[in-house]
Amino acid sequence: MKVRQIFELGLKMGIEADPRGVKNVEEYLVQVKKEYSELKPKDKKYFDKSTLTNPYNDSAIHVDDGKTQVKRVMVGIDIAEGEIILASQLNERKKKIDLVIAHHPSGKSLADLHSTMDMLTDVYEGIGMPVHIAEKVNEERMKEVGRGVHPINHYKITDMAKLLQINLINTHTFTDNVVQKFLAGYLAKKKPKTISQLVDCLLEIPEYQEAKKRGAGPNIFAGDPKRRVGKYFVDMTGGTSPSEKIYKEFSTYGISTIVGMHLHENCTKNASKQNINVVVAGHIASDSLGMNLFLDELEKKGIEIVPCGGLIRVKRGK
Repeated sequence: MKVRQIFELGLKMGIEADPRGVKNVEEYLVQVKKEYSELKPKDKKYFDKSTLTNPYNDSAIHVDDGKTQVKRVMVGIDIAEGEIILASQLNERKKKIDLVIAHHPSGKSLADLHSTMDMLTDVYEGIGMPVHIAEKVNEERMKEVGRGVHPINHYKITDMAKLLQINLINTHTFTDNVVQKFLAGYLAKKKPKTISQLVDCLLEIPEYQEAKKRGAGPNIFAGDPKRRVGKYFVDMTGGTSPSEKIYKEFSTYGISTIVGMHLHENCTKNASKQNINVVVAGHIASDSLGMNLFLDELEKKGIEIVPCGGLIRVKRGK
């Protein structure tokens, strides 16, 4: 497989797992193409044409020589300058790394992180929240995240990869979609009644077991172990943490428990004020779970995986 084929395989998995549904994603891409066609020529030069087929602005091909047949990939949750140098060093030591795969974004996909959050409006509407409320709360958070990432030196890592001729991609939201679908299906089968049972269910998953050993396993951020789960919302995708204002709306529209990847303090406090239970499964473990489901598909195609950058590598299926 070449770099683009690997990226497109992950993208296909992400679209198939998208909580909006494949049809809604396809309709979204039709709208993007329409908006592009209506742009003035002076504006078209700034348009990222990859978004005509890739609905996840925070996932991208950063460096691709277009010719390498990929046999070995180095994969990390976070790929920084050190990991790029590591790949170069391994190449010099005849342990050829054909491609580096990051989960978290860099380059244009980091600068555009907030754009991916637009999907949450549809997700919230899907749980019964009126669209005008979902849009308002989500738009405010998107702007906040956009302001936050704007001053970052986005291209530092991608520039280094180009100079060292290291192929580089990242797979943020589309592998987050994969873990979202996995956990939603898993918990639907398990049907935990209490918060403690929910945590125990998560701890049956190898990535969360390893994360607990490392000190970052599933944790109850709000609520009590004896409380009932009730109607729950799995919050594993959508770019980053949601608006701190969303918890009032969750409570209003019947959500009793959040199963999240990570949560900042204001979100936790606001969820607690609404008496919503919050179980944080763990950031790196959840990212690893989504990545592993993708990496298993690469291994089936004969590609060797070299874990780094915090990835908890677990193989499923032989």
